[in-house]
Amino acid sequence: MVKVKIHPGKLAGKIAVPTSKSHTIRSLLFAMMAKGKSLIRHPLPSPDTVAMINAIRSLGTVIDMEQDTLIIDGLAGNLQPSEDVIQCGNSGQVLRFIGALAALSESYTVLTGDLSIRHNRPVAPLLSALTQLGVLAVSTRLDGYAPIIVKGPLKGGKATLDGRDSQPVSGLLILGAFTPLELHVTNPGEKPWVALTLNWFDRLGIPYENKNFEHYKMKGHTQLKAFEYTVPGDFSSAAFPIAAALITESEITIDNIDMNDIQGDKAIIPALESMGARFEWDGQSLTVKRGSTLKGARLDINDFIDALPILAVVACFASGETEIVNAAIARRKESDRIHCIASELKKMGADIEERPDGLIIRPSNLHGSKDLQSHHDHRLAMALSVAGLRAKGESHIHGVECVGKSYPSFFDHLVRLGVKVEME
Repeated sequence: MVKVKIHPGKLAGKIAVPTSKSHTIRSLLFAMMAKGKSLIRHPLPSPDTVAMINAIRSLGTVIDMEQDTLIIDGLAGNLQPSEDVIQCGNSGQVLRFIGALAALSESYTVLTGDLSIRHNRPVAPLLSALTQLGVLAVSTRLDGYAPIIVKGPLKGGKATLDGRDSQPVSGLLILGAFTPLELHVTNPGEKPWVALTLNWFDRLGIPYENKNFEHYKMKGHTQLKAFEYTVPGDFSSAAFPIAAALITESEITIDNIDMNDIQGDKAIIPALESMGARFEWDGQSLTVKRGSTLKGARLDINDFIDALPILAVVACFASGETEIVNAAIARRKESDRIHCIASELKKMGADIEERPDGLIIRPSNLHGSKDLQSHHDHRLAMALSVAGLRAKGESHIHGVECVGKSYPSFFDHLVRLGVKVEME
């Protein structure tokens, strides 16, 4: 287990954030289903990317790498039986997306993952919908978690599922690109992530009907052609250096950000502006400006749920109370993010209160702690590291190797921006 020691201090300079994990995963999936060789430039170098590459290889896809480009020889929709259990690692997207597409195969497909996937990332909504569509889809322990077994073939039909978690919805919609189906979604949540999937449909010419994210019709029978794609920068990763600059009253510039991209996590920019943050966008780069006076706000973050840990940190340094709401699904991510960020920030002296669907945070004078735990969650590890930049004294965060899931260069970037970081 890797530990990092963070010293308080200001930042200055320019960085380019990593590319998007969600775009990378979807581009690989659609390249597998296409006919011909697709090129994916600048994929995120992440364990989740590796898990998706291994998953689609196990289904028959041939993949080569040249410099920073993946070359995927697609299957034209003809999945091959997997010779072994598909290991999803820590990726909910691999589990839900590959689990859905496995319904196209007449063979048995078995998927599992790490401890979090097997115990904290429910897959019951996906299994229920697949079962309604006539597919064999079961949890081996009958508890709604991986390992799961899926066996098709799916002929089409109708299904209803709870949509508070967007990934099963996206997985089924991707399945619907290749076989006709109708979906009725109750409690639709995380809508921007479903919109990101639909944006891929628009990009690739996949027809669909969407009524208020509650009812979908998919015509199926799509024959995808090979494509070329350059993965854009990731807003959920950019949130951490942005927050670091805000709470330390520093000015930094972030490249590789496209404010016109579909990513829902770009909503963190107006959310922070509502708290008093000042930004400058020149069409190519985003600059965090000095002179921001942060104030508390009520933030509904269901559309950008991954921002919960870092917004909790920012709120500690805002005047007045901040309330984060509509975030219950954050309890079902890599960790129970509501509980874990609250318990870790309390170790630093934060005035923070846990609610069933969010947090209440009041102005706090944070102090360093030698016992901060990442809970094997990349976003907690980075949020706590950012908190340490404004805390009094050193902060020690344990288990930070998990940042490689979305931001492998995070600590290198902190050093480049002038932070004193010690790895142990």
